[in-house]
Amino acid sequence: MSANVFTWLNDPAHWHDRPADSFVGIPSQLFAHLRYSGIALAIALAIALPIGLAIGHTGRGSPVVSFVNAVRSIPTVGLLVLLAVIISPHFFGRTDLGFLIPTEIVLVLIAIPAILANTYAGVDSVEPGVRDAARGMGMTGSQVLWRVEFPNSLPLIFSGFRSATLQVIATATIAAYFPLGGLGRFIYDGFAQQDFPQMVSGGVLVALLAVLVDLLLSLVQRVAVSRGVSGRFSSSKRGAPATQSSDPASAAIRREEVATT
Repeated sequence: MSANVFTWLNDPAHWHDRPADSFVGIPSQLFAHLRYSGIALAIALAIALPIGLAIGHTGRGSPVVSFVNAVRSIPTVGLLVLLAVIISPHFFGRTDLGFLIPTEIVLVLIAIPAILANTYAGVDSVEPGVRDAARGMGMTGSQVLWRVEFPNSLPLIFSGFRSATLQVIATATIAAYFPLGGLGRFIYDGFAQQDFPQMVSGGVLVALLAVLVDLLLSLVQRVAVSRGVSGRFSSSKRGAPATQSSDPASAAIRREEVATT
């Protein structure tokens, strides 16, 4: 089977669109898969990040997080079919929006819990002494949030976003349950045609895409997160003491310690 999958993936005919037999090649399906996933993640981030920051800052987010986590138990395909039955008749015969909108709603609901829960946990886990030091310096509530709590919670926020990204990329295959594109098209069509090399190749492509995107996000996280927060310090000489962190929360603590001595 592995040899058949390797052969299928290396067949040049599978890397080009063939309108004559309605075959869409791997690059086009890959782009469609990324488009569905990107739209869902952008919407989920726009919803979950502000809410997570707000409830983490106020410390009153436990009921919200519990409710959002309960969304994880909703059956994906069942919800997809239900939404399609409700929405698709309004677009039937005109565009693919009748199937695309339900798909995006399901993907957004999958992405929100991980982003929101990790954002809340990241902000809520900031040491109380750090907040007190920042307020003692005269920072307002919003300044404490954006200059202290948010930078310190970035590692957990990125962790939640990366988890949500993996879930969305894996689940975006459900778009092929309807006449939409994406890498799931190879899985569904391969199963329907009993073409198992095509079906397994579709799964391999989804897995590879998820791994590559996660590696890319890890690089972005490494650049975006302060070295003081992530624990990465640079030194000019081997064995030299670590440089002081430029993280605003750590600086606030140091100033508070100096003021009290």
